[in-house]
Amino acid sequence: MHFLPEQYAWFEPVLIAAIVVFVIDLIGNTIGFGNRFVGALMSAILFAVVFGALVYFGYGSVSMQVTTTPSATAPAQAPK
Repeated sequence: MHFLPEQYAWFEPVLIAAIVVFVIDLIGNTIGFGNRFVGALMSAILFAVVFGALVYFGYGSVSMQVTTTPSATAPAQAPK
């Protein structure tokens, strides 16, 4: 199930990842109690855990199919 039209299918995982990173950063900064270094450290640790879990369980893959057609103006190759 896709939320966006087919030509923008590549943007959907990027949008979902941006939302996940935003929430992780928000949680990390909350845990850091206003300290920038501790907040950044907590965000990095939480991101590593969540990203590792997503990749381990197979939710981090993107598959696209590309087909090409020869150009009508391309010269034909002669057999050698």
